[in-house]
Amino acid sequence: MCDDTFLFPSRQLHTPTNILLLSLAVSDFLVGLLLMPAEILRNIHCWFLGDLMCSLYIYVAYIIPSASIGDMVLISVDRYVAICHPLHYTTRITERRVKLCVCLCWFCSVFYCCLFVKDDLTRSDRYNSCYGECVVVVDHITDAINLVMTFIFPVSLIIVLYMRVFVVAVSQARAMRSHITAVTLQCSVSLTAKKSELKAARTLGVLIFVFLICFCPYYCVSLAGDSLFNTSSGTFVIFLFSLNSCLNPVIYAMFYPWFRRAVKLIVTLQILQPGSCEAKIL
Repeated sequence: MCDDTFLFPSRQLHTPTNILLLSLAVSDFLVGLLLMPAEILRNIHCWFLGDLMCSLYIYVAYIIPSASIGDMVLISVDRYVAICHPLHYTTRITERRVKLCVCLCWFCSVFYCCLFVKDDLTRSDRYNSCYGECVVVVDHITDAINLVMTFIFPVSLIIVLYMRVFVVAVSQARAMRSHITAVTLQCSVSLTAKKSELKAARTLGVLIFVFLICFCPYYCVSLAGDSLFNTSSGTFVIFLFSLNSCLNPVIYAMFYPWFRRAVKLIVTLQILQPGSCEAKIL
């Protein structure tokens, strides 16, 4: 068994794109493990974990979505370079650089969210009107800054990159279907781009589209006012916000056969067998 088998059951999956997907999967897992149970407890039952745990929950509740959004931006950049600049992909997008970017993404999320909720971490009970309550109140200026930094700017970047990817992917698909032969090396490589790259772009496009559907209502309600979160509509928006983490694995399973085979390899404990990292997944 290889040292990193639990991260990727097969060496065939050790690619920059899959490293980004792994980071996104970790954030999805943390949402289901930490955020959703705590959110259910906070909204349905009395919060009995104390002020310190309330502050930590609020802190983590900001970190994980921020890291997920950062992963989406990195995935968009990865697909942009792979489709629009295929000649430079292997030199610009390496495993080492991607791992560094993922670490920076999580570090920046932790640091930024620490600044964002520092008052709640130091004075966790100042907004609690009674025992068993866990709330966070953010002023409008800070909320506007957070909206720009964690939603408007990254989502705008994602949309611009994927519009470019879509245009280039469509032109490449048409060129491959019509068997056009390029004159220059650049065009030849571009027109003969692997179908797997185009499929990956479409799949990750679906991933980002679902991400936008789930995240947009939350930030729209946040922009409209915190009071809306206390209504039934606000509860639904928060549920939809968290649902994105549940939908991502479903998308992986639907579009990636290797994902289903990898999950089977892990669930059946075949990854514990010697040489499991050499198993044929793709």
